[in-house]
Amino acid sequence: MPDAPATSGDAADTAQTCPVCPHCCRLREGQTGICGARGIHKGRLVSLNYGQATALALDPIEKKPLARFHPGTKILSYGSYGCNLRCAFCQNADISTATVSQHPATEQITPAELVRQALALRSAGNSGIAFTYNEPLIAPEFLIDTAQRAHENELMTVAVTNGYASVDIWQNCLAHLDAVNIDLKCFSEEGYATLGASDGLLVVQRSIQLAAHAGVHTEVTTLVVPGLSDDTDAFEREVRWLATISRDIPLHISRFFPHYKAQANAPTDLSILHAFEMIAREHLAHVYLGNV
Repeated sequence: MPDAPATSGDAADTAQTCPVCPHCCRLREGQTGICGARGIHKGRLVSLNYGQATALALDPIEKKPLARFHPGTKILSYGSYGCNLRCAFCQNADISTATVSQHPATEQITPAELVRQALALRSAGNSGIAFTYNEPLIAPEFLIDTAQRAHENELMTVAVTNGYASVDIWQNCLAHLDAVNIDLKCFSEEGYATLGASDGLLVVQRSIQLAAHAGVHTEVTTLVVPGLSDDTDAFEREVRWLATISRDIPLHISRFFPHYKAQANAPTDLSILHAFEMIAREHLAHVYLGNV
């Protein structure tokens, strides 16, 4: 299938607007969205990566990271390809930047088969299914279809997401999720603009609020990237804002290591992480350091 870029502005009468995220890509037959995984096929706007697994692994649930959701259990983690942000420091760039025409080897799996595999792993400590590794919200159809079957079989469902989603899509997904970990990449619109997100901070803040208010177990991760999210004043504003939702929201402060296009950057100085930990503990009840 052709992999032409999305259009912005006026398009032909056959163009359709993808409603999944704030990019609102205008697509015609043969084009894919910015995420690389949605497009028009035979006149219909579809998820091109539906059930296309690039990764499937049984992980400790703390690895998601979820520190306060069924600790000590494991979860079957499913990932596909594509993402609607472009982070220069992405740890999974081989799948997040992939498109329908250029992606790693995939294995087709149906929601029913994924649930069967999850059930078969119960004896190994599996508690459910996590949608992770790449951005799961660009394929809400697969997430919802699978999560519905998972709940019918008393399996938990988790999403690890950047939170850059439209309100309707996010609320539809939340109705089928038990827990989420949302990446709060930085606490400025300027920072999010460098990741390819218009109004990114506003959108992600909204996603965190909606998840928490919906009663879905919500944890937040901030990767402390030099030059993006290591400003002390901005971080203090972040934790103060999180505390207005709930002091009990767990916050994971994660150390950056060189990846993808940020290979020349040095890892986050540990003194910054420890300083951020002290700031966060003044406002939040549950703070965790990662990658240290």
